[in-house]
Amino acid sequence: MNRYTPEGSRIGTTQNREYVSSLAGLERALDKQAILEAPAILCDHNFNLHISLGGGILGIIPREECEFVSSGEQVKDIAILTRVGKPVCFKVTGFRRDEVGETVAILSRRAAQRECVLNYVSTLIPGDIIPVRVTHLENFGAFVDIGCGIVSLLSIDCISVSRISHPSVRLGVGDSMFAVVKSIDERGRVYVTERELLGSWEENVSRFSEGQTVRGVVRSVENYGIFVELTPNLAGLAEYKENVYPEQTAAVYIKSIIPDKMKVKLIIIDTADEPIYRQPLEYFINPEQTQHIDLWTYSPEGSKKIIESCFSNA
Repeated sequence: MNRYTPEGSRIGTTQNREYVSSLAGLERALDKQAILEAPAILCDHNFNLHISLGGGILGIIPREECEFVSSGEQVKDIAILTRVGKPVCFKVTGFRRDEVGETVAILSRRAAQRECVLNYVSTLIPGDIIPVRVTHLENFGAFVDIGCGIVSLLSIDCISVSRISHPSVRLGVGDSMFAVVKSIDERGRVYVTERELLGSWEENVSRFSEGQTVRGVVRSVENYGIFVELTPNLAGLAEYKENVYPEQTAAVYIKSIIPDKMKVKLIIIDTADEPIYRQPLEYFINPEQTQHIDLWTYSPEGSKKIIESCFSNA
């Protein structure tokens, strides 16, 4: 079992509670070099993080121990400030007495992250399927925690085959999900992708039949037609219709399905401006049974256009 899970994964576990709830538990954690989690409650004027522990014990992560960075780099203030109010992972490195004689636990998030990098992140290869947690969203993609607060980029074009205007259409901060390691650069930074877990064209289109009227989401309006998403990895093209806008929900009639061209021809019956319900993503690969893929092919056999991801050459 992978012990280097995204931050927030340990905080509710029995083992973590036993460690952080008392001085004796923290001492055992120091002896075992266990990675623990607890919420950061404030950042003081010296940029030390204060951690809420049990038994009336204060935990302190000194500024220089708040994040594992490459040699020569400085920990950024914003990286510390944005941890306040959130679970953080750490290792216990020692204890001291404060000015009134109370016990203070000295903690290191850097040590936990360093161990994660050495024992887990450095072993990853393109094609590995790993658990991640969304930390924040940008126009160009989502940042995800791949373990102990180590962040990776999931670019917007890798979230799904169907094109979207913003990652928030699919993902929300705090979402736990799976992703595929896409590539690793020369500095060891990991980049991930998700669309390979969401099914091929054939797997998605098999849920639909010609003559059905189904729900879709308008993704883009062009002069030659309107793209309507049926699933995250499947969109069809409808004939142009006035007063139709991106992000509307739509009732669409499936006119034809053409596998060799990977086309689904639609007719828009009606649209609505109701807020889009963000459905949970459904994986076509079970991450519990398959932890690695070398090749993913989206296109059906015989298609003139080939869409695939080859991880063995990444």
